[in-house]
Amino acid sequence: MLEDKSPARTPLDQLGEFLLIEKLTHSFTLQNTSSVVGIGDDAAVCDFSAGQTVLTTDLLVEGIHFDLSYMPLKHLGYKSVVVNLSDVYAMNAKPAQITVSLAVSNRFSLEALEELYAGIRLACQNYKVDLVGGDTTSSTTGLILSITATGQAAAEKIVRRNGAQANDLLVVSGDLGGAYAGLQILEREKAVFKANPQSQPDLTPYSYSIERQLKPEARKDVFELLDEWDLVPNAMMDISDGLSSEILHLCKQGQLGCHLYEEKLPIDPEVVSICEEFKINSSTAVLNGGEDYELLMAVPQSAFEKVKNHPWLSIIGHFTDKQEEAYLINGLEQAIPLEAQGWQAFPED
Repeated sequence: MLEDKSPARTPLDQLGEFLLIEKLTHSFTLQNTSSVVGIGDDAAVCDFSAGQTVLTTDLLVEGIHFDLSYMPLKHLGYKSVVVNLSDVYAMNAKPAQITVSLAVSNRFSLEALEELYAGIRLACQNYKVDLVGGDTTSSTTGLILSITATGQAAAEKIVRRNGAQANDLLVVSGDLGGAYAGLQILEREKAVFKANPQSQPDLTPYSYSIERQLKPEARKDVFELLDEWDLVPNAMMDISDGLSSEILHLCKQGQLGCHLYEEKLPIDPEVVSICEEFKINSSTAVLNGGEDYELLMAVPQSAFEKVKNHPWLSIIGHFTDKQEEAYLINGLEQAIPLEAQGWQAFPED
C-alpha cells in the first residue's frame, strides 16, 4: 500500500476562533516599547506618549486585489503588511504596530493560514513592527484581509500631501513600472497554464519585475535617509495607484501645477524589455501601472545638491504655480496634459 504523502490539512471548523488565533500568532513577540499589551486580551494597549501617532488601514479582497493562482499565501501576508507600512513612511513616520483581520472561506485550512501568517511575521521582523490584535471570521467569497498600521513621529516631522510649493523639486525613490510589468508576465503565464497545465514557464528573465509585484518593499531606507539629512519634504505620498494619479493628488492638494519630464522617469532595463515584449509604451507602465510603493515627494530647491546624485532618488520634474496645469514634457519638449489613468477602486461596469 502506498503511503499517503499529501500535506496535512486541518479544517478551520475543528479549531474555533480563539484556538485559530492562538495557533496563528503564538510566535509573534513585541519589539516596540510603545506596545504594552499585544494579542490575548480584549484590546491592545499602546503608549504613544512620544510625538504624534499616524493611523492607516488597507483592505485586500481576493479576486480584486490579488489572485491566489499565482500569489503565494506567504507573499500575500508579507505584501499586505508592506502596503500599510508604506503609507506610514509616506507620512514621514516610523511604523510601530499592526492589527490583522481576515475573513476566510472553508476552502482554506489551518496550514494555509499559517503560511499567510508566516509572511506577516517576516514583514513584522524586517520592519520591526508589532502585531497587537485583529479579528477572524468566516466568508462565503474567499479571502478578505484588512490590516491597520500605526506609526509615530514628532509633530514637526509629519509630512502631508498638501504642502508642496511652486518650484519644489518633484522627486521619486527607486524605479517605477516594475510591479505592472510583473503583473503582465503573471497574467500571461496564468492564461498559458489554463490552456496547457503541463507547461513549465521559465520566469528567470522576469525575476525582478515579478518580485516587485509579489513581494514589494516599503521604503524604510528612504525614510531613514531623510532623517539622516534632517530633510523634511514639503509633501509626500507613496505610489500605489500610478505615478500620474499620485502627482495629480499632490497638485490638487497644493493647488499647483507641475512639469514632469518623460526622459527623467526611472525605469529598470528589465521593465523596458518586458514592455517591448508586450508592445506597451514603457512610460505608460510607469505613469499608470501602480503598486510600486515608492515615495513621491515635493522637495525644496535648497536640497538639490543632496538629492541630485543619490542612487535611491530621481528628480523627475518640478511644481509650478497654480496658474499652470500638470504637464508631461515628452522627448520632443511637447507639453501634454497629465491624466490619472491608474488604479480605480470603483471602475465603471
